[in-house]
Amino acid sequence: MSKTVNDLTILVIDENAIRGSIIEEGLNEAGHSNVKVIHEMHGVARLIETMDPDVIIIDIENPNRDMMEHMFQLTRSVSRPIAMFVDRSDSASIEAAVDAGVSAYVVDGMKKERIKPILDMAVSRFNAFSRLQRELAEARNALEERKVIERAKGILMKMRGLSEEDAFALLRQTAMNEKKKLADIAQSVVTAAGLLL
Repeated sequence: MSKTVNDLTILVIDENAIRGSIIEEGLNEAGHSNVKVIHEMHGVARLIETMDPDVIIIDIENPNRDMMEHMFQLTRSVSRPIAMFVDRSDSASIEAAVDAGVSAYVVDGMKKERIKPILDMAVSRFNAFSRLQRELAEARNALEERKVIERAKGILMKMRGLSEEDAFALLRQTAMNEKKKLADIAQSVVTAAGLLL
């Protein structure tokens, strides 16, 4: 997130107006001025899409299984930091919250002065998790590219009688000449060999 912490657009979802105002007051006192509180769960997905908040805070005073499942379905579909406050919970709900991508899950701890540090922690945890997901995707992509390059080298070694070093040098030189990525050239070799065999 490139915004400063106090520039964040924050959506608070709370069916209880009194509790919602406590959260809003805590955020305002912490310097957050762009806070929207809604008390109705119906149509919340569309509102999130329209408002595009940076952070979502969900407060569920007396969660039941259906409500929690609905909230977890919602949190799975939005890729942003989410802090969830509940008055009571069990280990299955906590595990489901983590699986659904909730960044902070706070049981029986909804106090005005705790909201800012919990929000900051949710944003930090979300950013760290997003970075790890990106790094994992990059590592998987690099591994796939490496496999394609190895297959292309094998094809060139077999079809042209080249050494491994010469096959790699040919791939690299072709990539430079065509101003393409080495993996793209390797994929072309593998594809072409597949058509010829």
